[in-house]
Amino acid sequence: MTPPAAPYVLGIDTDATTLREADHLLQALAAELDLPEGVFGCTHLVRDGRPRVALSLAAEAEPVLRTARDRLTARGHEVRDGTWDESGRAVLFPGAAALTGTLTLAELLARSAVDRVTVLGTPDEPSPDTRLVTRNHVRPHWQDGRLVLAAMPAVGGTLVPFEDPDPTPCCADH
Repeated sequence: MTPPAAPYVLGIDTDATTLREADHLLQALAAELDLPEGVFGCTHLVRDGRPRVALSLAAEAEPVLRTARDRLTARGHEVRDGTWDESGRAVLFPGAAALTGTLTLAELLARSAVDRVTVLGTPDEPSPDTRLVTRNHVRPHWQDGRLVLAAMPAVGGTLVPFEDPDPTPCCADH
C-alpha cells in the first residue's frame, strides 16, 4: 500500500520465500541505499507461478526512489513502479526503530507511523495505557490506508504483536 504521505512507490522482485528472509533483505537494502527515515519498506506475498515475498519502498520525494531504482537495477534487482497489493506488511516505517522493549499503546502510536492497534478476538479498541511487549519485532499491515498492528493478549494483562519474531516452522517436531 502507498502510505498517504508517500506517493512514490517502487516494487522490488525477490527470490525470498520467507518473511524473515525478506525482512533481512529489505533491511540490508535500506542500509546499503542509505534510505532516509521517512521511507516505508514493506513485504508482499506474491502468489503466482513462482510464490515469493516481494518488497516495496515508498517515499514522499521522487528523487529518493529514483536513486534507489538506479542502484537496485545496477545490482541486478528487478524493479517496477508500484507494488503488488494494497496490504503490505511494514518492516521499515517512521518510528520503527523506537519500538523496542515494553511500551504503552499511547507511546507506540505517538512514536511511530502506526495508526491503530487491534486485539485478536475482541472488537473493542484496547486502552491507550495497555502495555505492549514488542519483542523488538513490530510488523503492522496496511488496512484501508492506515498502518494497523494486530496484537494478542499475553501474560500479566499485556499485549504482544501477533507476528512472532522467531516462529516455529510447521511440523518442526516430526
